[in-house]
Amino acid sequence: MGARNFLCGLAAAVLAGCASYGAGLTPGQSSLTDVETIMGQPTAVTEEPGGGQTLWYSKLPYGRENYAARIDPRGTLVALEQTLTPQNIAKIRPNVSTTADLMEILGPPYRQFKFPLKDRVAWEYPLRTSPELQTLFVEVTPDFIVRDVYALHDRDRCGFSIGGIC
Repeated sequence: MGARNFLCGLAAAVLAGCASYGAGLTPGQSSLTDVETIMGQPTAVTEEPGGGQTLWYSKLPYGRENYAARIDPRGTLVALEQTLTPQNIAKIRPNVSTTADLMEILGPPYRQFKFPLKDRVAWEYPLRTSPELQTLFVEVTPDFIVRDVYALHDRDRCGFSIGGIC
């Protein structure tokens, strides 16, 4: 019974930690300083047209989330959103979208790697999917155009496991 209570408590703590990322921030009220105080140094910062900016907070690879804190030109938080969602992934269109679109929609990847036998670089985004974990790959050519978008099951990576069983 003790081990069961421990596992339940651990699971609750993990879920509470996920649910509270960015807790205390209120769009329309929190400032850029508030965002940086609560969330820390961003992984990346992108400048937006019109003077705003997006602060990217990556929890990749194992957190499997990318957060965008969108700041208006006055320095006020407009939105805080987890960007690795099916709705955002659907916005990435092969032969149309660019690497700038990728950064704006999904944020910085976990990593990039060049294919040895073709002139493409893959941007890798581990995804929080259920019941089996997946990773999104977005292939980009040297002209910065997205050429392919696909998700593969992570057969070599386990999510949370009990007793070594994935």
